[in-house]
Amino acid sequence: MRTLCASTLIGEFFVIGFAGLVAMQMTDLPAVTVWTVSGIGMLLSLLLCGMLARPGGVALGWALQGALIAGGFVVPTMFFLGAVFAALWWASVHFGRKIDEAKARWAAQSEASGEPAGEPA
Repeated sequence: MRTLCASTLIGEFFVIGFAGLVAMQMTDLPAVTVWTVSGIGMLLSLLLCGMLARPGGVALGWALQGALIAGGFVVPTMFFLGAVFAALWWASVHFGRKIDEAKARWAAQSEASGEPAGEPA
């Protein structure tokens, strides 16, 4: 799950950066406002990548998604973008857990049969 969630966060980092550039051109918001919201979101995305293995990492990911949606009160584009990110985060957590469960089953089967651990052939 960590790999899938971290990939989602890295993707969010880049998309938020590009969205900041677009928001500067398409809105009357000052650049400092746009980059404060975008910069904080980008920084938190990167920091959270390193915290996913710690207890509460996934919950912090949900908090970040909520904060990105709330960023829409400052930069309206973030309402839509935050909702899309929240959906991606849900998919990463949901399918990441399913992948982890499948890997655990494969490892248990390999251990029981005496084969080296790895993905099934």
